[in-house]
Parts: sequence; C-alpha cells; structure tokens
Amino acid sequence: MVDLKRRFDVLVIGGGNAALCAAISARRSGASVLVLEGAPKFYRGGNTRHTRNMRCAHDAATDILTGPYTEEEFWQDLLLVTGGQTDEDLAKFMISESKDILNWIVEQGVRWQPSLGGTLSLGRTNSFFLGGGRAMLNALYLTAENLGVQIIYDAEVTDLHIEDGMFLAAHLKQPADGVTEIRASTLVAAAGGFEANIEWLKEYWGEAADNFLIRGTPYNRGSILKMLLAKGVQDIGDPTQCHAVAIDARAPKFDGGIITRHDSVVFGIVVNKHAERFYDEGEDIWPKRYAIWGRLVAAQPDQIAYIIFDSSVVTSFMPTLFPPIAGGTVAELATKLELDPAALEKTIIDFNAAVQPGTFDHTILDDCRTEGITPAKTHWARKIEHAPYLAYPVRPGITFTYLGTRVNKQSRMVMKDGKPSANMFAAGEIMAGNVLGKGYAAGIGMTIGSVFGRVAGREAAKSARN
Repeated sequence: MVDLKRRFDVLVIGGGNAALCAAISARRSGASVLVLEGAPKFYRGGNTRHTRNMRCAHDAATDILTGPYTEEEFWQDLLLVTGGQTDEDLAKFMISESKDILNWIVEQGVRWQPSLGGTLSLGRTNSFFLGGGRAMLNALYLTAENLGVQIIYDAEVTDLHIEDGMFLAAHLKQPADGVTEIRASTLVAAAGGFEANIEWLKEYWGEAADNFLIRGTPYNRGSILKMLLAKGVQDIGDPTQCHAVAIDARAPKFDGGIITRHDSVVFGIVVNKHAERFYDEGEDIWPKRYAIWGRLVAAQPDQIAYIIFDSSVVTSFMPTLFPPIAGGTVAELATKLELDPAALEKTIIDFNAAVQPGTFDHTILDDCRTEGITPAKTHWARKIEHAPYLAYPVRPGITFTYLGTRVNKQSRMVMKDGKPSANMFAAGEIMAGNVLGKGYAAGIGMTIGSVFGRVAGREAAKSARN
C-alpha cells in the first residue's frame, strides 16, 4: 500500500521509458520515488510499448552491433535530419551520454537482440530490444518495483501547484486511497506530447488533423505540458513539427503501433488522390527519411496517399498488419483505390520511361534513378511492370509532437524568465523539441527518453537532498 500522505523526494508523472529511467535513476540515488501513470496498468508505458530500438553512439562493434557509430557521425546524422534546428550543446551532451546508456539500460534488466533486416539498415547504429518495446518496458517496471519505487495507475493529474518556478504538489482527478494532493520535493515531468489531443492539433493544422491517425497511446493528450507552460515554464519547438510517418489508412485511430507503418516507399512510387507523384521516394537511406512521409501526406488533398509497387518487390520489405490491395492491371488497381485509372496509368508510364539503367542496392545510395520527370526519384528507381500491381493506402501517423518544455543539461526546466526551475525536471517526448526542431532518425526518441530520464532522476534526487 502506498502512503500518499507522506512527502516523496521525487514525483514522476508519466509511465514510459523516460519516466521509468528517471524513477530508477532517482531511486538508485537514494531518493523515495512515486510514479503517477495516467493510463490503466494494461496500457501503461505511453509510446514505449510500440518501440523497437534505440540509437546510441559506440566506439566499436558489439555482440549485437556490427561496427562503431561515433559521436561525430551521430551528430552529423542529427544535423542532417533536423536541418540544424537543434540545441547543439544539448544534442551533443545527449549523444555523449548515450554511449553509457547501452550498458546502463542492460543493468536495468533490458536485453538486446541483433538488428532486423530489410529497409531498416540499422545493424551498425541501433540496438534492438529483445521482445520489443513492451518487453523493454516490463523489464524497467520490474526493476523499479524491486528497488522500491511506488507506482499508481489510472492516476490522472488535473493540476500542478507551482509557485515562483517551484513545484509544491500535484492534484489527482480521482482520489487514491482517499488522497487527491500528492506532495514531493521535486517533480520529473515525463508525460509525453499532445499528439492524442486532436482539438489541440487542429489549432495548428486545421481540419486536416481530423484525418490524422495516432500511432501510439490515446493518453498522451498534453495536459501536463499545457499546465507547465501556463505556469511559467518556457516552451521550445514548433507546434506543427512532430514525428509523423506514413501508416496504413486502415489502421485504428489510436494505438496502431509499429505494425501499421509501411517501409515499402523506396521500392515503388507514392501518389496522391489525383494519382500524381509529389516527392522523391528515393531521397535518402530509409531510417533517415521514413519520418518525413507523415508530414508529406498531411500536405496532400484529404491527407491520403497510395504507395504503388509491383509483385517483384513484395518480399523486399517487412510485411505489415494489412495486406496490399492488388489489381491484375494498373487500371484495375486504380479502380479499387478509387483513383482515375487513366491518370494512374499515365503516372506509371511516365515514371517507367524515366527510369535509367543501374545496379539496385537498397542498403546504399545506389545509381538507380530517373531522368526527365518531376519529382525525380534519385535512388532505387525500378520500373513498375510486373503484375499483379499492388498498393497500400496511407495517412499521416503521428507518433509524438515536438512542442515542449525547455531544459538544460541537468534536465531542469527553464522558466520564461530564463532561470532554471528550483525543483522541476523533464524527460522524454515532453522535452524532445530541445533536440528535434524538425525531422527524425530511427531510434532517437528512445535515446532522448533514456538519457534525459536518467539525468532527470539523478538530478531530482540530488535536488531533493538539498
């Protein structure tokens, strides 16, 4: 039984990777820790349940990584996907700290497995969780519980008592053991972004947000973020920037997870509802570019697009939950997709005519390209000519939003006057905008959560002692 009338050293709001890393770190530093998870126990863990891997710098190959991934290479990859929209000092700090996370996370019970194949091309850079995100999460919860971390589920926080940048108490919607006010010496906010709050998304995206699908938890509604920003915490990040990928249009509104994501873009073309291509499907190696496709589809009419390919490539990428839609001819496929058959036929004829000879290799930036069409396909371009013709309908799948709380290297929240908070820290998606101004590379979200969660817990424990 949790004694909620006591004052805890560290209160963690959230229940995913960042929250658990913070709770474990704080507890290992000698602090008493309470975790408030807003979701029921079965749905605990936020978006962590749907993850597969983490990107960490390392100096040499390991049992599960095929080669070194230096801090400088990590930094250059981050610089590329963000277009320079990142806090350089904080990002380089995260990258440096990530080197130790590979071992630290194993010490918390998490196990690795070799990289998956296909279009991922992550065998050197990213470590995969044995059993996936849910297994990783379960290991962290077990470790936290064994250390004496107290956890309450269905613990929705409705208000935060903050005065002059100092956290005093959190208020629960439903009493837990008769108590609605939780007091603690320090706060770690790790409650995610606001991607599940469609009305908030519509403030920036308009009616288009009604057509967005939310890949992860329906519980990330941004209530903690909104409270913090209203009570003097400085914000960071563009509210329209987010981790958004192309996912199957047949996926559920929430919680579709990794099995609804499509990795087939590089093997075909992508058209909108007018059967027109609108972007280079071969721009870069897939882990650096898969997360741009959600925003690209969001900009298309009715926020819908179609990945078109042929039967020669069906074993080249990881299958998803939903089977492709098939047609014996391009016109038949177009009819099933409710596209103009003549328009789709013309798009494919023009594309095929533009494909140049080359040596196909999806693991590198190969020389298979188009000439004479706009947009070009700069790599991996091959003719679409083997029946049956296949397609996946896709919509924007929002993973997490980048608007968040500004933090420093202690994971301490920065107030609007530029001063660090006396006792408030943040980790994970709620502060990801410090590192991710835009764009994404596979596994960075888990890096942000693990690194800043560990730091936040350690620093919150230190602050509580003082």
